[in-house]
Amino acid sequence: MKKSVLALIAMLCFAGVFSASAQNYEYKIITSVESIVPNGLGRSRLVSTDEDRDYKEFTSVRSDDKDKDERNKSKRDDIRVRNFEETKLLNFYNLGGIRFQNIVANDAVISSKINTMVAEGWELAFVTSAVESEAGKGDGNGIFITRLIFRRIKA
Repeated sequence: MKKSVLALIAMLCFAGVFSASAQNYEYKIITSVESIVPNGLGRSRLVSTDEDRDYKEFTSVRSDDKDKDERNKSKRDDIRVRNFEETKLLNFYNLGGIRFQNIVANDAVISSKINTMVAEGWELAFVTSAVESEAGKGDGNGIFITRLIFRRIKA
């Protein structure tokens, strides 16, 4: 009897581990674009969408065999998302230079978004960021972009 109970417990534990590793997630990306343009001339935003797009509709298959080559004829307008959430953020710079108050204000707004997402069942899974800047003589252009990638178990 003990062996049967232990075997049953072992099978249930194995089944639990297997089902946990085979979970199906949905993902959502929130993008923060913060201007690093001097004099506060840039625009900074936190953006996200609830619209879906199927990447396959906009994907081509290319190969060395020209007979198998496909050309994607989708239009930019088909890819474009018109309905999205846009939250205003402050620029890193103003006329006086770098504004630390603006940076912490952005942190507060972004933290609020993260906390809301977590409360809605999302888990912050990945964060990636980059800076884009010309960096040449008299560089006056640049953005700091961060992608917050959330996931949750599909219902």
